[in-house]
Amino acid sequence: MTWNSFPRQTYGREVAIAIPAIYRSTVGKKAVMAVTGGILVLYLVAHMVGNLKIFLGAEEFNHYAHWLRTMGEPAVPRRTVLTLIEVVLTVSVVLHMWSAISLGKRAAHARPVKYQSKKKSHAQGYAVHTMRYGGVIIAFYVVWHLLDLTFFVVNPKGSEATPYERMVADFDASRWYVTVWYVAALLLVGLHLRHGIWSAFQTLGLRTPRSERALRGLANTVAGLVTLGFVSVPLSITFGWVS
Repeated sequence: MTWNSFPRQTYGREVAIAIPAIYRSTVGKKAVMAVTGGILVLYLVAHMVGNLKIFLGAEEFNHYAHWLRTMGEPAVPRRTVLTLIEVVLTVSVVLHMWSAISLGKRAAHARPVKYQSKKKSHAQGYAVHTMRYGGVIIAFYVVWHLLDLTFFVVNPKGSEATPYERMVADFDASRWYVTVWYVAALLLVGLHLRHGIWSAFQTLGLRTPRSERALRGLANTVAGLVTLGFVSVPLSITFGWVS
């Protein structure tokens, strides 16, 4: 039997079988979203802490940037650990987005008729739109961020400058529009983070009547601190507090 004559239905069934049954279930997809989301939250916290080193001066910030690329030396070659982290993050992002899209499609098929209750519809609509459209904008932000401060394609100083010089040049007052773009994207990251952390608590079965208030507070606190930490860097540079 040739490839063209291979029944499409059979091929689709074979692909479905190849995917673990647990992931094909709604619970499995939600669990994958929760776990990958947790990985991404930990990365955001670590990245934020690293960014805040810019307030300690150029030497400290440049040392941190150098350390990221030399983690594990001399046991492993330069940039090995950082590359592994990037691979894990990439896989996490892909699985997170794929799970979100799959769950969205499944929910749409399961509920073809819109809710009659306006209150419920508005609440769900807010969450869905925040996560959906916020996720798209965040994806564009990540691409820009990589082109800017990782590959130096759109950075004014380019690859020859130090990490500190690139960061300061990027958010110079003359480039206020870049700061506005970053801050707007980071605020969406915060909203996405708050809703995502709360959803993860629910998915992992941690929400109970007694713990709900505390978990909501934790989600709000983590999202708020991460957002504030990230936003403080571009704003401080633009307003001349860091130069």
